[in-house]
Amino acid sequence: MEEILDAGEVLRQASAVIGQPVTLWEVTGAHEAVPRATSDQSRTPRLDLEATLRRWNIPVPIGSRWVAAPGATSDAWVIAPVRSRPPAPPPQGRERRSKERLALELAGLALGLIDAPASHQTAALPPGILAHEASNPLTAARTGLELAMESVGRWVDLAADRRLALLDDLGQVLEDLDRTSEFLRVMRDRARAGGRAERFDAVRVVRSCLTLERRLLRDRGIDLDFTTAVEATYLKGDPNALFDLLVNLVRNAADPTAQTPTRVRVQLDQRGSDLELIVRGSGTAASIAKLRGVAEGFSGTVKVDSGEGHGAGTTFTIVLPVPPQREGDSRRP
Repeated sequence: MEEILDAGEVLRQASAVIGQPVTLWEVTGAHEAVPRATSDQSRTPRLDLEATLRRWNIPVPIGSRWVAAPGATSDAWVIAPVRSRPPAPPPQGRERRSKERLALELAGLALGLIDAPASHQTAALPPGILAHEASNPLTAARTGLELAMESVGRWVDLAADRRLALLDDLGQVLEDLDRTSEFLRVMRDRARAGGRAERFDAVRVVRSCLTLERRLLRDRGIDLDFTTAVEATYLKGDPNALFDLLVNLVRNAADPTAQTPTRVRVQLDQRGSDLELIVRGSGTAASIAKLRGVAEGFSGTVKVDSGEGHGAGTTFTIVLPVPPQREGDSRRP
């Protein structure tokens, strides 16, 4: 797969988030690591493996790569490994890592995906999907932080000067979250702009998208139903484009102004030589030109049925031609 982001750009974006130079190190010996790329050529401090990694009794094999940035003090570092798979979720779903560590984790993941062998890249989710998935907990965290700030603002038992100082600190955290979200947005935009035609399992992309969207809609009291009998169907095109198209359809179908909780229904069928994606909900037809532009990228079409009567909702039908499949494509990996 063609590289979408180079190492220097990833490190520069991470550096902009945490406000410190970020360097990519490779372990070349038992006690030595050399810099391979950095966000700031004028400042590349030496990485002490004993002080930064081995004191935690974690494996540091020769050839492993790490993204590192100076910490709050001269002998403190923030470090994350370069990997092609996301790390395990936090215990009990509670994220305790600092924003600096999260930024470096994302940078290490981006670098791992850039350099991953082709066999690993086909098994990994597209970068745009990963960036979208990483954005979800940040969105939830930002909402929770805003609610906390509102509560602190009404906390009359706290001295006014202390309350203002606390709100100031929370506001800084809010800005940090926004900078990290912007970093993820840039990753998605670069992935979309650099998208190229490739062979991918459309069913897997659809399932990944709906898994993420279902979590977001559940918090709003909206159910997302998905039905399909298709195990795997391969298309030729940009998987990020199909992912974003479905995100737009689902969010449009979930009408936020409805007085009662709505239900979004998604159906995926293969009819002859076409893959048919149907999304039904209470939203209105919007951004049709954009949807058609994406569908036409797959030589497909978009049909919109606004229904009849009040509250009938809208049905979107996306028809995408299926190219000749290879032997074994019908079996899910």
